[in-house]
Amino acid sequence: MRHKNPFIIFFLLLCYFSTAPNAFGQTKDQKALEAKKISLEKEIKDMNRLLSVKKRERGAVLEDLETANKKIKVREQLIRLTNQQANLLTRQINANQKEVKDQQKALADLKKEYAQMIQKSYLHTAQENRLLFLLSSKSFYMAYKRLQYLKQYQTYRKKQGEGIAIQTKVLEEKIQSLNAQRKAKEALVLSNTAAKKQLLTEKQNKAKVLQDIRQNERKYTAAIRKKQKEAKALENRIEALIKAAIAAANKKAKGVKGGASFLLTPEATRVANNFTANKGKLIWPLEKGLLKRGYGVYSDPVYPGIKHQNNGVTIATEKGSQARAIFEGEVIAIMAVPGGNLGVQIKHGNFISTYYNLKTLGVKKGDFVQEKQYLGEIASNDNEGQTILKFYLYQNSTRLNPQEWVFNLR
Repeated sequence: MRHKNPFIIFFLLLCYFSTAPNAFGQTKDQKALEAKKISLEKEIKDMNRLLSVKKRERGAVLEDLETANKKIKVREQLIRLTNQQANLLTRQINANQKEVKDQQKALADLKKEYAQMIQKSYLHTAQENRLLFLLSSKSFYMAYKRLQYLKQYQTYRKKQGEGIAIQTKVLEEKIQSLNAQRKAKEALVLSNTAAKKQLLTEKQNKAKVLQDIRQNERKYTAAIRKKQKEAKALENRIEALIKAAIAAANKKAKGVKGGASFLLTPEATRVANNFTANKGKLIWPLEKGLLKRGYGVYSDPVYPGIKHQNNGVTIATEKGSQARAIFEGEVIAIMAVPGGNLGVQIKHGNFISTYYNLKTLGVKKGDFVQEKQYLGEIASNDNEGQTILKFYLYQNSTRLNPQEWVFNLR
């Protein structure tokens, strides 16, 4: 029977351990899913903190319903993402179990071959046999070569033993990593179960709010009309001030009356160009907040077939927060809507940013402001328990979507 060469077997097994794919570290997919999970959990935490409705009085019940819808949507995203994480871990665990099993077998074969080699080495290279092996040389050169062979063989055998010890440690670490993956999956399953329970609670709360609204449909309809009327009045006021600012600036610059666009000076052109270059990178109009409603058309929370239009964005924040300038510019108007709160309009070349629902002001018309400069404290609604900033963006008299211009405003 032909015997296997232990040198070749050891070399091949050592190569297997050193080149086996490492699926035990956190993959890019895992890292991306975990980052998204952390982001969603933070969003839910922020919603619980910033969108909590204290009372259900007329308009407040609408805020309650909108909050419930937003929470349900984000919670469902979190559950789907956690399922993806669990499925990814299951696939990795299955692959890693097979790898560990293969490496355990490979290590066992390596140890077996090593033991056989040690036994043969002991039988054939005992002290007297080594001496006889050298003395039986036919020449001094042959004796020298045989001595070198014995030294190399002894060194190689030592390295084999060290290699087995190293690979044993590597395999133990992989088994520990596999156990950690199993525990991580168990934690994900528990987290998902808790999220599903919370989702059920939020859907039940939404059902109660809907029932309350439908039992008081007249109040709901009146509240909706009131909000629409207020929103329209605010938007009309914003656009009227912009048109007035364009007319006044053009008359001052060139003596031209009217016009739909600003006639820009070289300095104003510089500011406008810089503003354009920062599209998608502009700072938020407050330090911390949560996007409550985005720009554009949205469905009515009670009757989804009815559509509403939001010409800016609505951001929830903490009580006492300050609005701040998104870019350098000149304060061109201070707004005071009858029955409402205060607002500030800032001109950035031919761009205009509007910050509405301020309680106090820190600037006045004609002031030149820098990026991040505070403009005033944002008002809080005591009935609803929320602090909301309404933010609008225009280029001349054309509405812009702030979410396309402000960094990560989503």
